[in-house]
Amino acid sequence: MKKFLLSFCIVSSSLFIFSEDTVSDIFKPNYKNQLFMDVEVALAEAQSELEIIPLWAAKEISSKANIKYLSQKDIDEEHKLVRHTLVARLNVWKRSIDAEAAEYLHYGATTVDIWDTVLVLQIKDSIDLLIDDLLEIEDYLLTLTKDNLNTYMPGRTLGQHALPITFGKKTSTWLAENRRNIERLQHVQSKINKSGILKGAVGSYLGLGDMAIETESLMMQKLGLDEPSKDDWHGIRDVFAEYALTLAIVSKSFGRIGNELTLLQMTEIGETEEYLGSKSVGSSTMPQKKNPRGPGDLIEYSRVIPRLSEIVLDDMVNSFERDGQKSDDELRLISIESEKMINRAKPLLKELKVNKNKMRENLDITNGLILSQRLTFYLADKIGKDTANDLMHDVAKYALENNISLEEAALANKTIQENITKETLSNILNPETYIGLAVDQAQLIINEIESKRKQIK
Repeated sequence: MKKFLLSFCIVSSSLFIFSEDTVSDIFKPNYKNQLFMDVEVALAEAQSELEIIPLWAAKEISSKANIKYLSQKDIDEEHKLVRHTLVARLNVWKRSIDAEAAEYLHYGATTVDIWDTVLVLQIKDSIDLLIDDLLEIEDYLLTLTKDNLNTYMPGRTLGQHALPITFGKKTSTWLAENRRNIERLQHVQSKINKSGILKGAVGSYLGLGDMAIETESLMMQKLGLDEPSKDDWHGIRDVFAEYALTLAIVSKSFGRIGNELTLLQMTEIGETEEYLGSKSVGSSTMPQKKNPRGPGDLIEYSRVIPRLSEIVLDDMVNSFERDGQKSDDELRLISIESEKMINRAKPLLKELKVNKNKMRENLDITNGLILSQRLTFYLADKIGKDTANDLMHDVAKYALENNISLEEAALANKTIQENITKETLSNILNPETYIGLAVDQAQLIINEIESKRKQIK
């Protein structure tokens, strides 16, 4: 899906457009600098409409809100003198603005108002791209699930064969979790959209005049944001923390997929295989190896991203109305790393090789013991639940000790002989007929998600 972001002031006389394809682009200097000007223009235009500053001044500021008037090189040179990130930008920008109009630039605002609103816009745009990426992942998981609804494999608990399932049932859990992550990001974005701020140094609108609340509302409207929250959250930061924690959850979802695919690709299991190309090399010294790379990368991202989120979470502990602690850089990094993680998962899931035959073979590794529960349930109707359970524990133990199949061990037991025919026993011990509602479950998840996707369209 082609991603197209717009950075602009809605009612300005000029429309300045950036076409950005990645989250990384959103945090590049030019994009940030344009957003800075967009926010200042939105402020000036809101103030002019409310007759706080002259209309001609707002028009002049708006007409010069172009990145060509705000070189990062010039900003860096100015910063060496003033040692202030926002003042450096204002000083450089003012050189291109009529001197009288420049008197009304940044009128009544404080630095943190501008930078927090810029960061809100960056995160808002980042979430848009991340949701697009997750929707692409959803496409691949839908295909993977549909193609493997009836691909039989062992279900494992605590690393041991437990009961038969299908691979489609397994991937349907990835699919459902991915959808919840999309919805988590949509939820936090609704809060981000209310987090643009213009409340002054201590959050009480001082310096902004009697129409400060109206100015703030109109300013955010011009920036494409929702009606802002009335509380001063400069020193609270919970919305940014929730965003970071949401991405931490997303990372753990992909870490789980990466971990499963690493294990399923083990030599002894061999049920899936990552596509790496015909000329890829697994090891410099061991030609036979096909090391999982994508799965390992997903695991690594699932470790790094939560660590970054912890720093953002710590930023919630501010002193009084606001202190100097901030986690802007960590928010940038966690956004970029999250995109890298999802993009790493795309080819892995799109091109994943599913070894259906190996999955079916592995169902028989335990010589039928994976069907012990089914035989227990059948016998429970004949001899009672507890008696059947105790009996089958003994039969399973006998099979393991003598290295024979569960069917052979069962046929050697007198009580079982008396309560089941050989033909019935053989049918009971067919794993393909004992998967519960695995297929139905997976299909219901597919149906639910496809319905939600239609609603979006």
